Amino acid sequence: MTATSSELFERARAVTPGGVNSPVRAFNAVGGTPRFIRSAEGAWLTDVDGNRYVDLIGSWGPMLLGHAHPEVIARVQEAVARGTSYGTPTEPEVELAEEIVARTSVERVRFVSSGTEATMSAIRLARGFTGRDVVVKFAGCYHGHVDSLLASAGSGLATFAVPGTPGVPVSSTELTLVLPYNDRAAVEAAFAEHGERIACLITEAAPGNMGIVPPEPGFNAFLAETCAAHGALFVSDEVMTGFRASRQGQWGLDGAVEGWAPDLTTFGKVMGGGFPAAAFGGRADVMAHLAPEGPVYQAGTLSGNPVATTAGLTTLRLATPEVYAHIDAAAATVREAAAAALAEAGVTHTVQRSGTMFSVFLCEGPVRDFADASRTDDRAYAAFFHSMLESGVYLPPSAYETWFLSAAHDDRAVQTVLDALPAAARAAARAQDQAVPAEQEEQR
Repeated sequence: MTATSSELFERARAVTPGGVNSPVRAFNAVGGTPRFIRSAEGAWLTDVDGNRYVDLIGSWGPMLLGHAHPEVIARVQEAVARGTSYGTPTEPEVELAEEIVARTSVERVRFVSSGTEATMSAIRLARGFTGRDVVVKFAGCYHGHVDSLLASAGSGLATFAVPGTPGVPVSSTELTLVLPYNDRAAVEAAFAEHGERIACLITEAAPGNMGIVPPEPGFNAFLAETCAAHGALFVSDEVMTGFRASRQGQWGLDGAVEGWAPDLTTFGKVMGGGFPAAAFGGRADVMAHLAPEGPVYQAGTLSGNPVATTAGLTTLRLATPEVYAHIDAAAATVREAAAAALAEAGVTHTVQRSGTMFSVFLCEGPVRDFADASRTDDRAYAAFFHSMLESGVYLPPSAYETWFLSAAHDDRAVQTVLDALPAAARAAARAQDQAVPAEQEEQR
């Protein structure tokens, strides 16, 4: 039953491009009617038609504790009662900054309102600090809708990028190099040719926007060392992985173990506790170049908003080692069951993870970069997605996204997912079987 969602979608399309305020919500990749959610609690979503779903996207990562956690709600209500925005410094933003510094490698933090704003500001700061202009990024890594980062690779490994979407002028991407992920030789070639001009290299700490594609062992350390050797800054985008992949983010899984740190790091999602909040931080000497202390300008009316910082602070304080252990165990159960169901149905697949995060590719693995990720079977995933949805499980409506569990995913929620997987795997298998004759016909 989706009548009310369908009606709302029609109304939305009359007043909003595509009927949504972020593209993946439109279900274009999987087809069908987007579900309009009325409420959420714990591990469950309830849509406007009264259907309930186990949530495996968690607002795309932030809901580490589950939806509507009582203590987070209580602290937020207290903050709202004191006023929603002041445009002045507040105590919660200091406390949240202290919490982030205590958990990570960063020495100083500046708050903003979105992950896009965080990466945009980090790149401006890197350019201002180094006096250089060129930025290096990897294909398949998403850093928000910053013009210079919405870029596609040029014609060679060390060739400057071209715009990746209409509306981005060539002048915005002509100082961006786009390289294949996990490719050390490509990085070495880019720095050999352009090293004196490179301000920074930015990467998702563990890419999750083409599905989970973990950095190969030592890859992030190699990037940090390469940047340092050429006087560039290493920018680690932990908007998704920060405080989600582990208590210390992806850095806790590699940098803290191997003994290196990014020069700048961006954060978002979990640190906002479900509110629009993000941050960038790093070495004290680099951050000192920001206004009002330094010459690089950056500002925001709602930066460090007292309600958002209260939600983020409460979330991080409640995110204990026990919380991460629970999420790890629940995620492992779902990962293993998904792999078993797909194998039983004869569906080619690979499941990849980074900490608590994972994704399912319907192709042979391992998936090392964007080219590999692009081999996943979109048609089979759409069938898999809709079968899961009909069984009361809300997966990412795209084959290239990450699955997120939370501390609220109890035995009942996890069992609902496990019960839905066999039928979904068979649906994916049928979709693959039906695609074969069409492909053979095209070859004729």
